[in-house]
Amino acid sequence: MTVGILALQGDFREHEETLRRIGVPTQQVRLPKHLEQIDRLIIPGGESTTIGKLLVLYKLLVPIRERARLGMPLWGTCAGAILMARRIAEGRPEGQPALSLMDITARRNAFGRQLDSFEADLNVPALGQQPLHAVFIRAPLLEAPGKEVEVLARIDGGRVVAARQGHLLATCFHPELTGDERFHRYFLEL
Repeated sequence: MTVGILALQGDFREHEETLRRIGVPTQQVRLPKHLEQIDRLIIPGGESTTIGKLLVLYKLLVPIRERARLGMPLWGTCAGAILMARRIAEGRPEGQPALSLMDITARRNAFGRQLDSFEADLNVPALGQQPLHAVFIRAPLLEAPGKEVEVLARIDGGRVVAARQGHLLATCFHPELTGDERFHRYFLEL
């Protein structure tokens, strides 16, 4: 199995390092031909508007959407989760492309600006009893999950920060920055 990591912008190297640590072959995805070499794909954190525009520029938006609709496991972290959401609470900025695959609404920068970034321990029953230390950087929230969406983790007041819909996974935080490999292993099992 080879895991692709979208490598147009954002923290793709950190995902790559985590996967290599656990012995999983990776492929940086920058062009449509790279999609032919992978079995699943991670869309990293970064800037969702920029990543969306680069997906169009490099002709990756439609091929990724189609592969995901055909069953390829896809995981979006932070900005990647925003790109995967069918809806954005504030509305999509003019001309922002998105994959629009998961039946969720993303709320951008739900915790504030860069200065409001924080870390928290989360209960994620799908990963076991030990809390998961999570890093939130200009993080979104996931709202209004559809009937087929399984909520994996919540933070203060029950706000959704991780969800799964079949072979699609979205996290509002950055598991690749903590050294905890459990979410990457979970993704490999989808």
